[in-house]
Amino acid sequence: MSEYIEHDKDHISVGLVEKKYFTFANPHNEMILENGSQLGPITLVYETYGTLTPRKNNVILILHALSGDSHVAGYYTEKDSKPGWWDIMVGPGKGIDTNKYFVICSNMLGSCMGSTGPSSTNPETNRPYGIDFPFVTIGDMVSAQKMLLDHLGIQQILSVIGGSIGGMQVLEWCVRYPEMIISAIPLATTTRHSALAIAFNEVARQAIMADPKWNNGDYYSGEKPELGLAIARMVGHITYLSDESMRLKFGRRLQNKKDFSFNFDVDFQVESYLRYQGTKFVERFDANSFLYITKASDYYDLEKQHGNDSAVKAFSKTNVKFLVVSFTSDWLYPTYQSKTMVKAMKKNGLDVSFCEIEAQWGHDAFLLPNDRLTSLMKGFLERVCSQDR
Repeated sequence: MSEYIEHDKDHISVGLVEKKYFTFANPHNEMILENGSQLGPITLVYETYGTLTPRKNNVILILHALSGDSHVAGYYTEKDSKPGWWDIMVGPGKGIDTNKYFVICSNMLGSCMGSTGPSSTNPETNRPYGIDFPFVTIGDMVSAQKMLLDHLGIQQILSVIGGSIGGMQVLEWCVRYPEMIISAIPLATTTRHSALAIAFNEVARQAIMADPKWNNGDYYSGEKPELGLAIARMVGHITYLSDESMRLKFGRRLQNKKDFSFNFDVDFQVESYLRYQGTKFVERFDANSFLYITKASDYYDLEKQHGNDSAVKAFSKTNVKFLVVSFTSDWLYPTYQSKTMVKAMKKNGLDVSFCEIEAQWGHDAFLLPNDRLTSLMKGFLERVCSQDR
């Protein structure tokens, strides 16, 4: 995700921001997870942008994808080289206008970017959990986010927005806490992973677990499984792109040479790019968190968990207004999955808008500058806001 971060071309930003922390599920009041395990204490790191109205009716909740974090927009210090991961979309006058809305984003449960996850200290051992960390689900992540909003005194969300795994959380919010949600924008997402998506996640997980330095998840006091995690990132990154984007960006061009090396060093630009992405990823992400979050996304099944294997029944539990967006070149979560979702919503008489955006950059297109997406989201939010008043 971080590769796409760039400064706003018009130099518009929410400015300096800070991380905030919320801890709950303390001893004797642990959180009961969907698999029956108990977890606590739990800390969620989060950030907010904009101003909350006295009626607390302008809240937008943003939910991040696999490798994201709570840092959506702005800068921690004036010396920061890059802003938050969706700075192009969140800020004054932007698609999600912080002059109008109070925006919240928390790092998901199970991650490694400040919230409780496998790299956190297990209070029973005073050592990192590792794979003693209980398996968490998309539902558990949403339940933890609900605890944060309760803590903030927020009872209504104007819109919940997220892409990819963040989009799964959006859908879960809509059927789990429908009384709180006015509208939702699931981007480039699905109600359940296809066999293809699960397969790529499994290859990535096996790359991590095959690294001897993974050491059955107990590597925090020694060398980390950097090679395995780097390969996992390389595999994942391929699924985020598209054939067209890779052809345009790399083709068969060689990297700093005029002919093949006839060895196993880097020859092609695309090889160099993937190795670079893998190397950068291990500097900021935890291998065990990668395992847990990808497994949570594979387990997610809206139809089975909320509709007795029926999407129509699942969406009968909500009355949320939806803007569903897919992208033409997204082969990880292709448009037919969004259309199936929209069809189920419409069968329940829900207020649904759908758009397939022409974009060549694959699954990650929702993270890149796109005037069409910005206009769609801005218009949808303005409509919802005016109807809610």
